[in-house]
Amino acid sequence: MHSLATVVDLVNTSPSTGGGDDLASLAELQTFVESRQVSGVGALTARDLGQVRMVREAFHRVFTASDVASAVRTLNALLAETRITPRLTEHDGHPLHVHYFANDASLAEHVAADCGVALAHLLVEGEMERLRTCSAPDCDRVFVDESRNRSRVYCDSRTCGNRMHVAAYRARRRA
Repeated sequence: MHSLATVVDLVNTSPSTGGGDDLASLAELQTFVESRQVSGVGALTARDLGQVRMVREAFHRVFTASDVASAVRTLNALLAETRITPRLTEHDGHPLHVHYFANDASLAEHVAADCGVALAHLLVEGEMERLRTCSAPDCDRVFVDESRNRSRVYCDSRTCGNRMHVAAYRARRRA
């Protein structure tokens, strides 16, 4: 679940989701790394920033793919660029879990491997419909629908969901 949340947060930093570019600087990349608790990351460079932004756009294409075959092609191309080296690890107070990136992986390779494998599992399980884009007309943020009945339509019920429900309520009251 951590990797799925990380990929959602990463994709939602993109201007492709309707906002600004929230990974425009090394400082913003550092903030992302810290907020998502990405482990084993050394000093960040401009190259890291550029590579992570390319990975971000590939993940965005997976979320917005028109069909499973397109999502699979995009994800396979991304994963082909990584050195996936699964290993069990415990660190920083987290319970035993699997890391898929090589020990000397760059930040982009680290994120591509861990998040890419998480998305791959979702696709293999036939759950591509859980990869969604917000239904609010002015929002293109992505999310993973984790609801039991696959009924979530907004990226955040407190912002987009509430705003749309209030608008619908006001429209009904006017009618």
